[in-house]
Amino acid sequence: MAAVDFPSSQHFLDGEWAEARDGGTLDVVDPATRQVITTVARAGGADVDDAVAAARRAFPGWAATNPSERGALIRRWADLIMADVEALAAIEARDVGKPLSGGRTNIYIAHGIIDYFAGAADKLTGVTLPTRSPYYLGYTVPEPYGVCAVVIPWNVPAVLTAANVAPALAAGNTVVLKPSEIAPLSPFALAELARRAGFPPGVINVVAGLGPEAGVALTSHPDVDHISFVGSTATGRAIMAAAAQNLVPVKLELGGKSPNVLFADADLDTAIPAIVASITENAGQNCYAGSRLLVEASVHDEVVERVAAGMAAVKCGPWEADLDMGPLVSAAQFARVSGFLKDARREGARLVTGGAPVGDGWFVRPTVYDRVDAGMRVAREEIFGPVLAVESFRDSAEATRLMNDTDFGLLACLWTNDISRALRLAKDVRSGQVTVNQFHDAGVIGFPFNMQKDSGFSRGGGYTALREYTQEKGVAIRLLAR
Repeated sequence: MAAVDFPSSQHFLDGEWAEARDGGTLDVVDPATRQVITTVARAGGADVDDAVAAARRAFPGWAATNPSERGALIRRWADLIMADVEALAAIEARDVGKPLSGGRTNIYIAHGIIDYFAGAADKLTGVTLPTRSPYYLGYTVPEPYGVCAVVIPWNVPAVLTAANVAPALAAGNTVVLKPSEIAPLSPFALAELARRAGFPPGVINVVAGLGPEAGVALTSHPDVDHISFVGSTATGRAIMAAAAQNLVPVKLELGGKSPNVLFADADLDTAIPAIVASITENAGQNCYAGSRLLVEASVHDEVVERVAAGMAAVKCGPWEADLDMGPLVSAAQFARVSGFLKDARREGARLVTGGAPVGDGWFVRPTVYDRVDAGMRVAREEIFGPVLAVESFRDSAEATRLMNDTDFGLLACLWTNDISRALRLAKDVRSGQVTVNQFHDAGVIGFPFNMQKDSGFSRGGGYTALREYTQEKGVAIRLLAR
């Protein structure tokens, strides 16, 4: 951690490290040991005011900067991240509780996102429009909003920092980032590397604090021009209500209840390890986690047996042991997941494996429930833990009905060797993202992070993220005779 160390108990404001106005701090806890790692500044409303004011001062100069120069600076930031991958991986892994290899993967992903938008900064263009005569000219100009508020959760903080801050900066905006108080360390480390890269003061500001204090102050601030929020559906609704008071556009990336839909003709040797990983990676604490398994009835028993064996083989341990899965991130999350385990048993689901805590930290064994009814909480609500709910279907029509029988619409993964069936289901499912014979978007560069229904709405991921952080201006000109 020494290579990217930053001052303890301070936030990043106007290009410098500063204490909270009232001197308050927040403990950051290692989920594997329940011991305090360090403290960070506890930002309140006055700190948020300072951060937004700094971003506002910096905006005109940053927006006027040559976009190629903006891109070069963003790439310098990416290069510094790549030079310190191992130190950053350890920070991310320990803070969230994931294995070191998982932290390393997250830093590589964050680097790739930032590097991508470094290259995209000078590729953002408008369009010329057709006219009714040659004596008119019409065109559009993409323009940055101004000050962008970014509020992210604790599960993949480095990735979410990159995915929101990098496109906002590339488009010419300035940013105030509020990471979760539960896992704020890698966003602060990335801010320190941005400082070393040479970003002008105020372009990037990072303030940690509690949601009801710093989060509310930021998302309701009258001088914020755009809000990006990643988190729960309930909080997303509250942020929309706050944004409505200031008529501020909002990007919401919310919850998920993603199904893996497995047909009898699928390659089980490929599918089953991916299905296990989809719900155990980061201890299931991902919005797109594959928390539902819909399996064709003719192969149901074999699939459940093999998935359960894969889940039971998952090794749990602290971040530095670098095993397969770490703990849940906090006492509150541990209590939440434990409540779902109790309710699943009470509602009549059959426990196949797991279903209990393990170890001294906030660890929960990877869990499979079979004979799940679509009305059960374990099938309908986002758990954010390593808990898999299994349902069976007889044909494509029933599979489609079950896929869509959820309030969420983030990701659906189809496992079949019938390409016509895969394309039909991809069309019929109400989901922002669909993958076939893989979990999530491996192998695709710039894959959009789209969502539908209660999962929110976003133009995140890939080139379209630049559009999310810009507003379009139309210009019409009549060419006068001279």
